[in-house]
Amino acid sequence: MLLIKQWTSENIKFEELLKSSKYTIIYFYPKDNTPGCSMEAHDFSKFEREFTKLWIQIIWISKDNKQSHQKFIEDICITFPLISDEELELHNKFWAWWEKNNYWKISMWTIRSTFLLDSKWEIVRKWINVKATGHVEKILKEIKETLK
Repeated sequence: MLLIKQWTSENIKFEELLKSSKYTIIYFYPKDNTPGCSMEAHDFSKFEREFTKLWIQIIWISKDNKQSHQKFIEDICITFPLISDEELELHNKFWAWWEKNNYWKISMWTIRSTFLLDSKWEIVRKWINVKATGHVEKILKEIKETLK
């Protein structure tokens, strides 16, 4: 079992987090306190009640450390957990860590991706390499259709 250090500074098993709700959205994002990620955090917060009505919890994952997460939480008033995956265990498990070609320079980067999981870790839906703008509304609509 993968042991995750959550922003609350507690050690918690990722599998236990998944069992705490009927469904879980895990969202891999590149970096704390960047314009796209901040905008998306606002969108997830804005629609968090809609996800809760569908028995869906939201968990964000990046390779940033806990101190960076804490600052991001305070700056944006985030109410959902941010997981620090500095060793890239979850990134690799979900293929969210990949090469990126930016102006002919190849580097490794987090692929902005969203997964809807059930409590048994089964992927119900996935959205890979998404754009921050409009993403939350799009997945909420698609999830409502999927869970009918």
